Amino acid sequence: MAERNVSSLGIVSRNFLFCLFVTTSVLFILSWFFVLRSTSRPSFIDHSLLPNSKHFATGGDNGDSATRSENEVEPSIGNRSILVDNDEEEESPQENAKSDVKCITKDSVVLDQQKENKLVLKVFMYDLSPEFHFGLLDWKAQGNSVWPDIQTKIPDYPGGLNLQHSIEYWLTLDLLASELPDPPNAQSAIRVRNVSEADIIFVPFFSSLCYNRYSRVDPHQKKTKNKLLQEKLVRFLTAQKEWIRSGGHDHLIVAHHPNSLLDARTNLWPATFILSDFGRYPPNIANVEKDVIAPYKHVIGSYVDDSSDFDSRPTLLYFQGAIYRKDGGFVRQELYYLLKDEKDVHFAFGSVQKDGIKKATQGMHSSKFCLNIAGDTPSSNRLFDAIASHCVPVIISDEIELAYEDVLDYSQFCIFVRTGDALKEKFLMNLIRSIKKDEWTRMWQKLKEVENFYEFQYPSKEGDAVQMIWQAVARKVPAIRLKLHKSSRFSRSLVHSERGLNLIPSPNNFW
Repeated sequence: MAERNVSSLGIVSRNFLFCLFVTTSVLFILSWFFVLRSTSRPSFIDHSLLPNSKHFATGGDNGDSATRSENEVEPSIGNRSILVDNDEEEESPQENAKSDVKCITKDSVVLDQQKENKLVLKVFMYDLSPEFHFGLLDWKAQGNSVWPDIQTKIPDYPGGLNLQHSIEYWLTLDLLASELPDPPNAQSAIRVRNVSEADIIFVPFFSSLCYNRYSRVDPHQKKTKNKLLQEKLVRFLTAQKEWIRSGGHDHLIVAHHPNSLLDARTNLWPATFILSDFGRYPPNIANVEKDVIAPYKHVIGSYVDDSSDFDSRPTLLYFQGAIYRKDGGFVRQELYYLLKDEKDVHFAFGSVQKDGIKKATQGMHSSKFCLNIAGDTPSSNRLFDAIASHCVPVIISDEIELAYEDVLDYSQFCIFVRTGDALKEKFLMNLIRSIKKDEWTRMWQKLKEVENFYEFQYPSKEGDAVQMIWQAVARKVPAIRLKLHKSSRFSRSLVHSERGLNLIPSPNNFW
């Protein structure tokens, strides 16, 4: 009898444990189902992070990352959605009327910026000697002014490859224009004369131009003009009360050419840098949390009134440029041997010499996909040439950082391929050939919508590269303020303590 009772208890225990397991499993599965349903995919542009406008408008839904593994390379695109339109989820006219988001037009992104609600970055700019900026363009100052009269004549910037790193030139012009009696309507940043009103302090040193033009040693000098100006800049900045007060953390310096500011960066690293990438910077000097990535100015011409389509672009995949590069550029050489004999692929050496830019323009305008491969550094101007050409970029650069990527989803108009995958036999070509007409057309349309984000011009226009860079800087300001405010918590106590010890206060005590 006791044995039957024990047996019955065992059966009951097993049944109870089985029921408990089933119930727990069902609840777990249901909880994950609701979590997944409530999790939406990221939008094309993260509107909440744009400080100076209400929203960018978006058309189409975002899909999965375009970085592929080897197993995903198949002709079918059923499991890959770089850019998928979801007509079933479109808002009704009534819902759309209530929304702050306006629809993207075919040719441009509409920015809803009401003047009364617009947040503007306030920038204090040093009146540096012309030798640091427009004097490098052979401009001569008139009288006591250190700045050109931009209402009369704007100093010309040298063309060719110099233009790709001309970011500081356009930003400085934009700040000067903000002081005109009738300033341009597109203003994400204005110059203020009172430093206490400023969100950031801008250092107008044309560092990329200085490197490009003056990095060779003069026969009568031991140091290049580039080095001498960097040393002079460091002495000037570190002596300013604004730098001493903050340790330089609220300063903004442009060093877009990878070799610009090469000597001064170790002294000026607390500042926010505007860079093209982090390829030649140690992380303690420059990093994505502290600094801003800006696009290159594209060198080839924009594709105006582009009426091309998938079938009218005969070249499938295009690359023209330097093939043999140092550092990470070995990938170009390896890809050249993999792709040079492929049908419908143009992979050739090219430069800006003679009619190189004209040939590249024609080549990109007539190609479906354009390769952007890491060279001496992770980034290159080729990406922005491809965007201007509406040629879908294929990015093979594992360490690349992209402009405005905190608000812009590049996977909707670019293909990302890991270097290791790209160097596998037939991987890249199988991937590219698997992208059919409809998918390519959606990406081509997105390129036409975002191309204005990469246009540098004077006067600047709403939503162009100058305005987008200022907005990217504005998104760094809260973190800078937090650091400054936290550093000042015990400033009174520290000063009092140092006075008691007959010490001179140092900004290093606060950082």
